[in-house]
Amino acid sequence: MRRLSGRPFPITLAVCGLAALAGCSGDTNWVRDAAVWSGVGAERKPAPDFVVQSRPATSDYVPVGVAPPKREQAKAQPTVKAVEAEMDAIRTTNEGRGTEARQFGTATPAAQPPVLPPPIRP
Repeated sequence: MRRLSGRPFPITLAVCGLAALAGCSGDTNWVRDAAVWSGVGAERKPAPDFVVQSRPATSDYVPVGVAPPKREQAKAQPTVKAVEAEMDAIRTTNEGRGTEARQFGTATPAAQPPVLPPPIRP
């Protein structure tokens, strides 16, 4: 009986590992294609109508395997200044509202705890 030592075993192991990894690839799935060709596997079926109808035409996320769109160039200096001015105006408004709320909180007296009647003794 021959022993499985030496070169053939690591090469066989590497080939089997590569075949298993090829089964994980995207549309070029060699393992699935071989199974379909041999009659063991089945072709992909189209999605049912309710699934197709429930999916949006466009998605808000970037699907796996698709490169994200290129980012815009930096905004022009006048645009940046206009946005900063708008944010400063909003901050000033919010600070004024906060000051007004603080003044209202200090002007309103704190609620007094209720006065409980004395306990009834038999």
